[in-house]
Amino acid sequence: MGRGKVELKRIENKINRQVTFAKRKNGLLKKAYELSVLCDAEVALIIFSNGDKLYEFCSGSSMSKTLERYHRCSYGAMEADHQDPDAQSSYQEYLKLKAKVDILQQSQRHYIGEELEQLGLKELDQLERQLDSSLRRVRSTKTKHMLDQLSGLQQKEQSLLEVNKSLRRKLEESTAAYQISWAAHERNFENRQQLPPSHQEAYIQRLDCNENMLNGYNNEAPNDEIDARNTSRNANGRIPGWML
Repeated sequence: MGRGKVELKRIENKINRQVTFAKRKNGLLKKAYELSVLCDAEVALIIFSNGDKLYEFCSGSSMSKTLERYHRCSYGAMEADHQDPDAQSSYQEYLKLKAKVDILQQSQRHYIGEELEQLGLKELDQLERQLDSSLRRVRSTKTKHMLDQLSGLQQKEQSLLEVNKSLRRKLEESTAAYQISWAAHERNFENRQQLPPSHQEAYIQRLDCNENMLNGYNNEAPNDEIDARNTSRNANGRIPGWML
């Protein structure tokens, strides 16, 4: 029993639509290849998916040459009759640039691993060598940047070490000066403590006698003189020599 007629309309289910597109696309590319081989024909096939993905097949040396041949055959005579030489030259330049853009876009898709099914062993081997060379250049540039950053960090570390050394030297000098001053203070204190008891008592009696004389003098002296003596004593922190 034969198959019934299939109604051609858009497939609403997204998954079924993608599956059908993949199957029909592969079948169409296969038929184009078979036609070019069996009939020795130059076949060019361009397919854009719903997601703006490009699929193409060309039996010639390049798609750009096939497109140029197509434009010459289809529009060459018409353009030669209706366009001036300058416009025709500009249009030919446009076609060349467009073909170059198409080739670059196709190469870019190959570099990211897309549409590799159409490439032969020789093209795949060449693409692999190009990717290896690009990878080596990227790694070399990355290594250079890392070494530059490392060198900068080492210089910064050396500068910080010099600053740290200078601060440590200043701290050691300050500590040594403080220790010397403190040692001198302790020696003076020990010398005062080492005086004989008789000298200490005589010194204390002398101070008491001077104090009594000062009090008796203060009782007889006018208030102005007493204030002057007190001021002089308070200012110097000790009794003046002429009053001892």
